[in-house]
Amino acid sequence: MRFGIIALIAALAAQPALADGFDEVQDKNTFVSLIADRNLTRFGINVTVTPDGQIVGKAFGRAVTGAWQWSKGYFCRDLYWGERDLGPNCQAVKVQGKTVRFISDRGRGQFADLVLK
Repeated sequence: MRFGIIALIAALAAQPALADGFDEVQDKNTFVSLIADRNLTRFGINVTVTPDGQIVGKAFGRAVTGAWQWSKGYFCRDLYWGERDLGPNCQAVKVQGKTVRFISDRGRGQFADLVLK
């Protein structure tokens, strides 16, 4: 099974990526300004994506750790959920208000909506 920013989100929300009302985030500076000093949340999930390239938090009782970089217009991450290596994935990022949508496989896969807190 292929996963978005957090593996379990894909299991909960296996939906095609929709862009209705969302604006595309096209550069690292815009992305960092969105996530700096904030958490990304959804039921059972609370993660921080730091401006310096780290991903830390918890999802359904397991630690979430990883690293990210911005590459050619995509959020590219390597992620672990507990002991499970979810591997690399480059994702399109869109935003609408406080909702950030990560769309796996360079915008062609499943998406996960997380709320900025």
